[in-house]
Amino acid sequence: MDHTETLTRYVTSFVDELYHSGLRNVVISPGSRSTPLALTFAEHTDIKHWVNMDERSAAYFALGMAKQTKRPVALLCTSGTAAANYYPAIVEAHYSRVPLLVLTADRPHELRDVGAPQAIDQIDMFRNYVKWFHEMALPEGTPAVLNYARSKASRAYAVALEGNAGPVHLNFPFREPLVPDFTLFSLWQDRSEAYHVHSVGKKVLNEAQVESIVKRLSNYSNGLIVVGPQEDPELAEAVVTLAQKWKLPILADPLSQLRAGPHPKDVVIETYDSILKSEKVRAHLQPEFILRFGAMPVSKPYLLLLKEFSEIDYYVVEAHEGYREPAGKETTFIYSDPVALSLELTKKDVSFKSEWLHKWVTSNEKTREILMKETTTELTEGHVVKYLIEAVPDSSTIYVGNSMPVRDLDSFLMSTSKSLTVLGNRGANGIDGITSSALGAAASGQKVTLLIGDISFYHDFNGLLVGKQYGIDITIVVINNNGGGIFSFLPQANQADHFEVLFGTPLDMSIQDMVALYDGNYVKPATWKEVQSAIEESHKTKGLSVIEIGTDRNENVIWHRQKWQEIEAELLSYFKG
Repeated sequence: MDHTETLTRYVTSFVDELYHSGLRNVVISPGSRSTPLALTFAEHTDIKHWVNMDERSAAYFALGMAKQTKRPVALLCTSGTAAANYYPAIVEAHYSRVPLLVLTADRPHELRDVGAPQAIDQIDMFRNYVKWFHEMALPEGTPAVLNYARSKASRAYAVALEGNAGPVHLNFPFREPLVPDFTLFSLWQDRSEAYHVHSVGKKVLNEAQVESIVKRLSNYSNGLIVVGPQEDPELAEAVVTLAQKWKLPILADPLSQLRAGPHPKDVVIETYDSILKSEKVRAHLQPEFILRFGAMPVSKPYLLLLKEFSEIDYYVVEAHEGYREPAGKETTFIYSDPVALSLELTKKDVSFKSEWLHKWVTSNEKTREILMKETTTELTEGHVVKYLIEAVPDSSTIYVGNSMPVRDLDSFLMSTSKSLTVLGNRGANGIDGITSSALGAAASGQKVTLLIGDISFYHDFNGLLVGKQYGIDITIVVINNNGGGIFSFLPQANQADHFEVLFGTPLDMSIQDMVALYDGNYVKPATWKEVQSAIEESHKTKGLSVIEIGTDRNENVIWHRQKWQEIEAELLSYFKG
């Protein structure tokens, strides 16, 4: 067997096994050393390949696609610094538990550390941010090595999914020539149907463990259920049923998947971030215990509640493993499937004071009324969320950027019966790659609306190229306050001499011209009626649609703070009776 046949049978065995494991999408960035895998993926008719020239954008694109489809997506690049550009998205995938298969081509061993071009140290280059790293063997055509290639493909796919999902990294050294020969006989059929079957069950508590938790919780008179960012669509119904049975309020993060959908929402407190902003208000709403599902919520006031009242007993549910508890509190970690645990707890005869639930529900109603009240005819950042939710189609996805957009979503995303999936990159909370992630989510054909700030949009606007190339339908709502709006709420805003240069960072760029570069549709509405109409029309339009909403950073701070002050006064008056 010559070199080309050896190479061909090796890479086809690997790619074919990825397909049989469940892989359906691969994102490829062009390069020479990755030719064997790139051509093989393109040749495989059942794996869709997406070409994205910028590796940083490509990695975030794959991340968004994996989030939306809830299955691993492969990434492929050439040797050298190409793989280093994957790093930010791999960090995000690690912390947000998104399955990625990172495949990097490499120089063979004799060309490493000798000054050869485009050769860097790629061995375990992502370190603690991948669940598993493996340096693949040089291609051989023996049955044992072909079996090895299939084995590693199957294992990589399974490891990416098992337990807490995340990225895995396989590094492929290839010698030249690099072009496979797909005319060879029997390239795709040499496989047992029972090859490497992985059966994985859910982690559940036994009856004694459930009873132990119930016994502890029964000692309290009140408590909170908190659901942070999570993407299991089955949790909403189960945890709401539990809260209704136990008469407990649910503090629901905007990415919890609890604020939207057909499930009941009578115990869902969507305005808790605004409620808890006041220290005086927090003093009236101290719980005895908290049972949290999902990641740590976006809300900083929730974190302040935890830190201020050290006597709160804290329980964190993790489906598999992990220690996501940044408040530094003594915590009881419960490792069990969240849905299964909720259903088991619902069967137990436990109930807390109804007055406690009523207090939270009433506070939520009063706060919602203040937040939704129109106080100006000007376009305000918070109320963009209000009109966006009204205008987006049912059964669609909202992807939200970090910094101010996700916080405004937290404040102004009210309960809706629409079936909406709400996604964001809250693992590492960076502003990079958001546009590419949203495009990846939209690539599956789902209607996606991205809410993003101008700095974050600029940071990744080259990611729009893949949308143009593949005609991906997406609506992007850009909040343009000409700078980093979130810093205006922070102490840095008092440093007038240096604030604009170091933190405000005004772009003074034309969003319209940026959109035109990628042949997108652009509109800048001036009224709320025009905003709503623009969003509705964008979802009837093919390709890229960008809606720019111009606001003023200083006015935005004043508007938000007036809302918070009114909420504080209203709630304190209510508590005093």
